[in-house]
Amino acid sequence: MSEYKSEFLRELSWRGFIKQMTHEAELDAYCASGNPVAYIGFDATADSLHVGSLLQIMMLRILQRHGGKPVALMGGGTTKIGDPTDKEKSRPLLTDDQINANIAGIKKAFQPFLKFGDGPSDAVMVNNADWLDKLGYIQLLREVGVHFTINTMVKQDTVARRLAAEQPYTFLEFNYLLMQSYDFLELFKRIGCRIQLGGSDQWGNIVGGVDLVHKVEGGKAFGITAHLITNLV
Repeated sequence: MSEYKSEFLRELSWRGFIKQMTHEAELDAYCASGNPVAYIGFDATADSLHVGSLLQIMMLRILQRHGGKPVALMGGGTTKIGDPTDKEKSRPLLTDDQINANIAGIKKAFQPFLKFGDGPSDAVMVNNADWLDKLGYIQLLREVGVHFTINTMVKQDTVARRLAAEQPYTFLEFNYLLMQSYDFLELFKRIGCRIQLGGSDQWGNIVGGVDLVHKVEGGKAFGITAHLITNLV
Protein backbone atom coordinates (compact mmCIF):
# COMPACT_ATOMS: atom_id res chain seq x y z
CA MET A 1 0.00 0.00 0.00
CA SER A 2 1.30 3.43 -0.88
CA GLU A 3 -0.10 5.11 2.22
CA TYR A 4 -1.40 3.57 5.42
CA LYS A 5 -4.32 5.00 7.38
CA SER A 6 -2.74 3.75 10.59
CA GLU A 7 -0.04 5.95 12.13
CA PHE A 8 1.48 2.83 13.65
CA LEU A 9 1.97 1.15 10.27
CA ARG A 10 3.09 4.40 8.67
CA GLU A 11 5.88 4.77 11.19
CA LEU A 12 6.94 1.13 10.93
CA SER A 13 7.02 1.54 7.16
CA TRP A 14 9.09 4.71 6.94
CA ARG A 15 11.51 3.35 9.52
CA GLY A 16 11.98 0.30 7.27
CA PHE A 17 10.87 -2.18 9.93
CA ILE A 18 8.31 -4.13 7.91
CA LYS A 19 9.37 -7.30 6.13
CA GLN A 20 6.04 -9.14 5.78
CA MET A 21 2.44 -8.78 6.84
CA THR A 22 -0.83 -10.65 6.47
CA HIS A 23 -4.11 -9.17 5.20
CA GLU A 24 -2.57 -5.74 4.65
CA ALA A 25 -5.72 -3.66 4.05
CA GLU A 26 -7.66 -5.27 6.92
CA LEU A 27 -4.67 -4.93 9.23
CA ASP A 28 -4.38 -1.24 8.39
CA ALA A 29 -8.08 -0.69 9.09
CA TYR A 30 -7.80 -2.47 12.45
CA CYS A 31 -4.72 -0.50 13.50
CA ALA A 32 -6.42 2.76 12.52
CA SER A 33 -9.62 1.94 14.40
CA GLY A 34 -8.49 2.91 17.89
CA ASN A 35 -6.73 0.62 20.34
CA PRO A 36 -5.00 -2.28 18.53
CA VAL A 37 -3.54 -5.02 20.73
CA ALA A 38 -0.32 -6.73 19.62
CA TYR A 39 2.12 -9.15 21.18
CA ILE A 40 5.62 -10.47 20.73
CA GLY A 41 6.88 -13.64 22.38
CA PHE A 42 10.32 -14.00 23.91
CA ASP A 43 11.59 -17.43 24.92
CA ALA A 44 13.71 -17.56 28.07
CA THR A 45 16.78 -19.31 26.66
CA ALA A 46 19.14 -16.82 28.36
CA ASP A 47 18.90 -14.23 31.12
CA SER A 48 19.14 -11.29 28.70
CA LEU A 49 18.12 -10.36 25.15
CA HIS A 50 20.39 -9.77 22.15
CA VAL A 51 20.43 -6.61 20.03
CA GLY A 52 18.04 -8.13 17.48
CA SER A 53 15.34 -8.20 20.16
CA LEU A 54 15.66 -4.44 20.60
CA LEU A 55 14.09 -3.97 17.18
CA GLN A 56 11.16 -6.14 18.29
CA ILE A 57 10.74 -4.15 21.50
CA MET A 58 10.81 -0.91 19.50
CA MET A 59 7.85 -2.19 17.47
CA LEU A 60 5.92 -2.51 20.74
CA ARG A 61 7.08 0.97 21.80
CA ILE A 62 5.88 2.50 18.53
CA LEU A 63 2.56 0.68 18.90
CA GLN A 64 2.11 2.13 22.38
CA ARG A 65 3.06 5.64 21.26
CA HIS A 66 0.24 5.49 18.72
CA GLY A 67 -2.38 4.34 21.22
CA GLY A 68 -2.05 0.58 20.93
CA LYS A 69 -1.67 -1.93 23.75
CA PRO A 70 1.62 -3.92 23.79
CA VAL A 71 1.76 -7.43 25.19
CA ALA A 72 5.16 -8.89 26.07
CA LEU A 73 4.83 -12.65 26.27
CA MET A 74 7.43 -14.57 28.25
CA GLY A 75 7.86 -18.09 26.94
CA GLY A 76 7.92 -19.96 30.22
CA GLY A 77 6.10 -22.82 28.51
CA THR A 78 7.52 -22.78 24.98
CA THR A 79 11.08 -22.56 26.30
CA LYS A 80 10.59 -26.09 27.64
CA ILE A 81 10.45 -27.20 23.99
CA GLY A 82 12.85 -24.72 22.40
CA ASP A 83 12.16 -22.84 19.17
CA PRO A 84 13.78 -24.84 16.36
CA THR A 85 13.43 -22.00 13.83
CA ASP A 86 16.67 -21.49 11.89
CA LYS A 87 18.52 -23.82 14.28
CA GLU A 88 20.65 -26.59 12.81
CA LYS A 89 20.38 -28.71 15.94
CA SER A 90 18.11 -29.06 18.95
CA ARG A 91 18.39 -26.55 21.78
CA PRO A 92 19.48 -27.91 25.17
CA LEU A 93 16.54 -28.47 27.50
CA LEU A 94 16.40 -26.12 30.50
CA THR A 95 15.01 -26.79 33.97
CA ASP A 96 12.09 -24.81 35.40
CA ASP A 97 14.49 -22.99 37.76
CA GLN A 98 16.73 -21.97 34.86
CA ILE A 99 13.77 -20.74 32.84
CA ASN A 100 12.36 -18.71 35.74
CA ALA A 101 15.75 -17.15 36.42
CA ASN A 102 16.08 -16.20 32.75
CA ILE A 103 12.61 -14.63 32.72
CA ALA A 104 13.52 -12.51 35.75
CA GLY A 105 16.54 -11.18 33.85
CA ILE A 106 14.69 -10.57 30.60
CA LYS A 107 11.91 -8.56 32.26
CA LYS A 108 14.38 -5.78 33.05
CA ALA A 109 14.95 -5.11 29.35
CA PHE A 110 11.40 -3.80 28.83
CA GLN A 111 11.26 -1.20 31.59
CA PRO A 112 13.05 1.66 29.72
CA PHE A 113 10.88 1.29 26.62
CA LEU A 114 7.31 0.45 27.65
CA LYS A 115 4.86 1.88 30.17
CA PHE A 116 3.20 -0.93 32.10
CA GLY A 117 -0.10 -0.58 33.94
CA ASP A 118 -3.85 -1.13 33.80
CA GLY A 119 -4.79 1.51 31.23
CA PRO A 120 -6.10 0.74 27.72
CA SER A 121 -2.72 1.46 26.13
CA ASP A 122 -0.54 0.31 29.02
CA ALA A 123 1.71 -2.66 28.34
CA VAL A 124 1.14 -6.01 30.04
CA MET A 125 3.48 -8.94 30.52
CA VAL A 126 2.20 -12.51 30.44
CA ASN A 127 3.79 -15.95 30.73
CA ASN A 128 2.57 -18.72 28.43
CA ALA A 129 3.40 -21.30 31.10
CA ASP A 130 0.17 -20.11 32.75
CA TRP A 131 -1.86 -21.93 30.08
CA LEU A 132 0.56 -24.30 28.34
CA ASP A 133 1.54 -26.05 31.58
CA LYS A 134 -2.14 -26.85 32.19
CA LEU A 135 -2.83 -28.06 28.67
CA GLY A 136 -3.38 -31.81 28.39
CA TYR A 137 -1.84 -33.57 25.42
CA ILE A 138 -5.12 -35.07 24.19
CA GLN A 139 -6.73 -31.64 24.53
CA LEU A 140 -3.90 -30.08 22.50
CA LEU A 141 -4.27 -32.65 19.73
CA ARG A 142 -8.04 -32.20 19.52
CA GLU A 143 -8.14 -28.40 19.83
CA VAL A 144 -4.98 -27.46 17.94
CA GLY A 145 -3.41 -30.42 16.16
CA VAL A 146 -6.52 -31.05 14.07
CA HIS A 147 -6.01 -27.68 12.35
CA PHE A 148 -2.43 -28.36 11.17
CA THR A 149 -1.33 -30.68 8.40
CA ILE A 150 1.98 -32.50 8.30
CA ASN A 151 2.19 -31.46 4.64
CA THR A 152 2.42 -27.79 5.62
CA MET A 153 4.63 -28.27 8.65
CA VAL A 154 7.38 -30.14 6.79
CA LYS A 155 7.57 -27.35 4.22
CA GLN A 156 8.84 -24.86 6.81
CA ASP A 157 12.40 -23.86 6.00
CA THR A 158 13.97 -25.21 9.18
CA VAL A 159 12.21 -28.57 8.94
CA ALA A 160 12.93 -28.99 5.23
CA ARG A 161 16.59 -28.06 5.69
CA ARG A 162 17.14 -30.48 8.57
CA LEU A 163 15.40 -33.31 6.76
CA ALA A 164 17.35 -32.67 3.55
CA ALA A 165 20.60 -32.74 5.52
CA GLU A 166 19.44 -35.88 7.34
CA GLN A 167 19.81 -34.05 10.64
CA PRO A 168 17.57 -35.03 13.58
CA TYR A 169 14.36 -33.04 13.99
CA THR A 170 12.69 -34.25 17.16
CA PHE A 171 8.98 -34.72 17.69
CA LEU A 172 9.34 -32.32 20.63
CA GLU A 173 10.50 -29.55 18.28
CA PHE A 174 7.82 -30.46 15.77
CA ASN A 175 5.23 -29.39 18.35
CA TYR A 176 6.64 -25.88 18.72
CA LEU A 177 4.49 -24.47 15.91
CA LEU A 178 1.38 -25.76 17.69
CA MET A 179 2.45 -24.20 20.98
CA GLN A 180 3.18 -20.76 19.51
CA SER A 181 -0.05 -20.81 17.52
CA TYR A 182 -1.96 -21.72 20.65
CA ASP A 183 -0.43 -18.70 22.40
CA PHE A 184 -2.01 -16.42 19.80
CA LEU A 185 -5.38 -18.14 20.19
CA GLU A 186 -5.20 -17.85 23.98
CA LEU A 187 -4.28 -14.15 23.88
CA PHE A 188 -7.05 -13.50 21.35
CA LYS A 189 -9.58 -15.04 23.72
CA ARG A 190 -8.17 -13.56 26.94
CA ILE A 191 -7.41 -9.96 26.00
CA GLY A 192 -8.58 -9.49 22.42
CA CYS A 193 -5.06 -9.57 20.97
CA ARG A 194 -5.27 -9.55 17.17
CA ILE A 195 -1.68 -8.93 16.04
CA GLN A 196 1.46 -10.98 16.47
CA LEU A 197 4.75 -9.23 15.79
CA GLY A 198 8.14 -10.87 15.35
CA GLY A 199 11.27 -11.26 13.29
CA SER A 200 10.96 -12.56 9.75
CA ASP A 201 12.32 -15.93 10.89
CA GLN A 202 9.01 -16.35 12.74
CA TRP A 203 6.81 -15.91 9.66
CA GLY A 204 5.72 -19.56 9.49
CA ASN A 205 4.86 -19.67 13.20
CA ILE A 206 2.98 -16.36 13.01
CA VAL A 207 0.92 -17.43 10.00
CA GLY A 208 0.11 -20.65 11.86
CA GLY A 209 -1.30 -18.60 14.73
CA VAL A 210 -3.27 -16.30 12.43
CA ASP A 211 -4.85 -19.32 10.74
CA LEU A 212 -5.63 -21.02 14.07
CA VAL A 213 -7.47 -17.96 15.42
CA HIS A 214 -9.54 -17.84 12.25
CA LYS A 215 -10.33 -21.57 12.23
CA VAL A 216 -11.20 -21.90 15.93
CA GLU A 217 -12.77 -18.54 16.74
CA GLY A 218 -13.66 -17.20 13.31
CA GLY A 219 -11.72 -14.12 14.31
CA LYS A 220 -9.64 -11.73 12.28
CA ALA A 221 -6.00 -11.90 13.33
CA PHE A 222 -2.89 -10.48 11.72
CA GLY A 223 0.86 -10.88 11.59
CA ILE A 224 3.73 -8.47 10.97
CA THR A 225 7.39 -9.39 10.75
CA ALA A 226 10.42 -7.16 10.88
CA HIS A 227 13.76 -7.51 9.14
CA LEU A 228 16.40 -9.44 11.06
CA ILE A 229 19.58 -7.78 12.23
CA THR A 230 22.26 -10.05 10.77
CA ASN A 231 25.24 -7.71 10.39
CA LEU A 232 27.26 -5.43 12.64
CA VAL A 233 25.55 -2.03 12.98
